[in-house]
Amino acid sequence: MNDVYHTLINHRSIRNYTDQSVSDQDLRMIIESVQAAASSINGQQVTVISIQNPKTKSKIAELSGNQSWIEQAPVFLLFCADFYRAKIAAELNGEQLVVTDSAESIIVGSTDVGLAMGNAIATAESLGLGIVPIGGVRRQPLELIELLGLPEYVFPVSGLVVGHPVDTSDKKHRLPQAAVWHKETYNTELKGLIKQYDDEVSVYMEKRTNGKETRNWSQTVSSIYNRIYYPLVRDMLEKQGFEFK
Repeated sequence: MNDVYHTLINHRSIRNYTDQSVSDQDLRMIIESVQAAASSINGQQVTVISIQNPKTKSKIAELSGNQSWIEQAPVFLLFCADFYRAKIAAELNGEQLVVTDSAESIIVGSTDVGLAMGNAIATAESLGLGIVPIGGVRRQPLELIELLGLPEYVFPVSGLVVGHPVDTSDKKHRLPQAAVWHKETYNTELKGLIKQYDDEVSVYMEKRTNGKETRNWSQTVSSIYNRIYYPLVRDMLEKQGFEFK
């Protein structure tokens, strides 16, 4: 089996880490893979801030909703969409930075971060490390921006915990491929596939929790998406210089 495919297919999110440090070489390889990712117009709209200071990690864990694995693991990487360098490029060439006046910049920056983080995850897991992405960095984003000194035109998209796993968690089921892979046009007849998937997830959850829980996929998604769960994001984006035209 192709090694890259094997690494990707066997992804797990890890939430329990040893106290073993991540080597400088491994961390450098992860960042090199981040920089190798594709980006829109080769603008490279991604910045990664690595945090290993225990006090800072503890504060980030608090701001992210008291996620203890941020504090437990040796390395936390904050992935940011970054147009600050584009602002410098504009100044060097006597141009105006206008793209940040449009929602397009938010899509571009977030897409670039997603591509870069995918590379980081694959590289880390290929090195035997464990990871878990942290969307909770958008929970109290203004405090996080102040804590880490993010300048204008930079905003946090996601964090990534990196460390050595205590053990390998169970692999979660994914949606049936037919619900994700649509050929030629979008197939809206998905209810049956989602019900099938709900049954599989319910069995998985019952096993994982020793019978304490049978929550399925649609119950989880609908219970979270019935509200704006990170309500400060828009204010944060506007403060950082982004508009929604």
